[in-house]
Amino acid sequence: MKDRETLWKECAAFHGHECGGLAIGYQAALYAAELLELGFSHDEEVVCVTENDSCGVDAIQVILGCSVGKGNLLFRLRGKQAYSFYNRSAGTAVRLVLKTNRGKRGGDWENTVKNVSPKELFDVKEAKMQLPERARIFKSYECEVCHENTAESMLRIEDGRYVCLDCLHTYDRFGL
Repeated sequence: MKDRETLWKECAAFHGHECGGLAIGYQAALYAAELLELGFSHDEEVVCVTENDSCGVDAIQVILGCSVGKGNLLFRLRGKQAYSFYNRSAGTAVRLVLKTNRGKRGGDWENTVKNVSPKELFDVKEAKMQLPERARIFKSYECEVCHENTAESMLRIEDGRYVCLDCLHTYDRFGL
């Protein structure tokens, strides 16, 4: 793996700027790499399930090679600074959760987060979820309403026609 400063610069270049949120993901990725003996994932060797959609996710993409397109970056949005990492080869996993009481944000918070020991930043927990299955490639079929090709897993039957989720009229009597 590259040295920390080179990785930080690559993360900031990819993200567009340096910030405390990016530093959280940077530290999480490096800590996961240390704990699970991870390197850059060229396919789906490393999987990350993030519980947020914040700046730190960009650092995880750069450092560990997790991406939505490869199917090894999954979002389980819970509004938490928490990341579960999986090493498919070793069958190991860890969930890193940002500790509360990290002090006041602003000022030099980014450098504090970037340079503190990850043990001070994160609680290390057991991953809650089982290792997600590998990404699948689905056949596409035409939506019978908008006529756009849609992955078969995202089609629904409505009035005997296959429709995409955008064209589907949802039924919800109980969402009052």
